[in-house]
Amino acid sequence: MKYILHTALCILMLSFLVSCEEDFGTFNRDNRPEVPLMFTNATSYGHDPFVEVSAGEPIEFVMEIPENSGRTIREIRKVAAGNTSINVGTLNTSGDYIAEPILGEGNRVVFSTTLAEFRQKRPNVTVNVPETGFTEIAFMFEVILDNNESIVSTRARARITK
Repeated sequence: MKYILHTALCILMLSFLVSCEEDFGTFNRDNRPEVPLMFTNATSYGHDPFVEVSAGEPIEFVMEIPENSGRTIREIRKVAAGNTSINVGTLNTSGDYIAEPILGEGNRVVFSTTLAEFRQKRPNVTVNVPETGFTEIAFMFEVILDNNESIVSTRARARITK
């Protein structure tokens, strides 16, 4: 009797395992846009892309999409800026770094600012540039394509040295 009960239990458990769906929906997929957005003037060592600038130089991020994507960049609609803990939610709560959208040029768009402008627009973020080494500030961008598709960039950093 014990053998029959164990066998029936094994068959029942096996039928539950076989009957499960293999598609787990949106929770099992990467949230990647169809058209990738790349920072072509930035470097990355397994982390966020970054540009290195001296304290007096302009901070510039060049973003491009592949030419063969069939799309063009219309504009940068929002820019979030702050310390390195900004995230996607920051675009909605304080994505007002720019007053007007920055227009794209085909498959590329360029965002440019300075450390002085950053300090003026984000006075609550303390940026102390050390004599040796660097400090970092971060930006996130909402880029709009010609078909009104919105692409939110990864966090991009500016490493600022003396």
